[in-house]
Amino acid sequence: MDRLIYTAMSGAKHIMEKQATTSHNLANVSTTGFRAQLDSFRAIPVIGAQLPTRSFVVDATVGTDFRAGPIQQTGRALDVAVQGQGWIAVQLEDGTEAYTRNGSLKLSENGVLQTQSGASVMGDGGPIAIPPDVNISIAKDGTVTSIAADYKPGAPIILGRIKLVNPPEENLVRGGDGLFRLKEGGEADADANVALLGGAVEGSNVSVVESMVDMIALARQFDMHMQLMKNVESNEAKAAQLLSLTG
Repeated sequence: MDRLIYTAMSGAKHIMEKQATTSHNLANVSTTGFRAQLDSFRAIPVIGAQLPTRSFVVDATVGTDFRAGPIQQTGRALDVAVQGQGWIAVQLEDGTEAYTRNGSLKLSENGVLQTQSGASVMGDGGPIAIPPDVNISIAKDGTVTSIAADYKPGAPIILGRIKLVNPPEENLVRGGDGLFRLKEGGEADADANVALLGGAVEGSNVSVVESMVDMIALARQFDMHMQLMKNVESNEAKAAQLLSLTG
């Protein structure tokens, strides 16, 4: 059998994987704070008794596009967008810490400040609790202040400060839940230079146009690899027919 079929099969397999990644990115084009996933492949030469004449495709790394997404004004008091680099620290159910750019926050039934997925937003000393019947204000540095309602006047009270971090991007890894964590584990230190913009959220950084162009290009590449395998099949059939005639 012509070894070309293995080369074409290897390429087709990884093109399908990249198509899946591109489809996943397109599905999250409207997800707040989403970071596009990137696939990276490399060619490995096949070395045998003779000189290397073929190369297989293998996964190199699965990376992330950390470019910022567009800022969308909402006017909602519990919406915040990270300006520039940085992340919002959240606490998961198992007590571990993770990081997100999704600043569309909410209050749980117990008054705990959370993300829309239910992860508790970390403060200076743990999750931030919000008392009932108050208005909330979130400052640029992450300070959460309660302001009494109009019918219940009172001085503003500082409830806590959202933990904002900015670890090196190469130290972050995406989890299956879409949240990021440190590769080596542990927790990142708070960074006072990270700033929030209130009444706004950051949109996904996925470009619909670029992703659609990628899907078209990948489909054409996949068809090319399929055609190579058909050519191999045709060559094998012709070779077998020639052997039968000369034998």
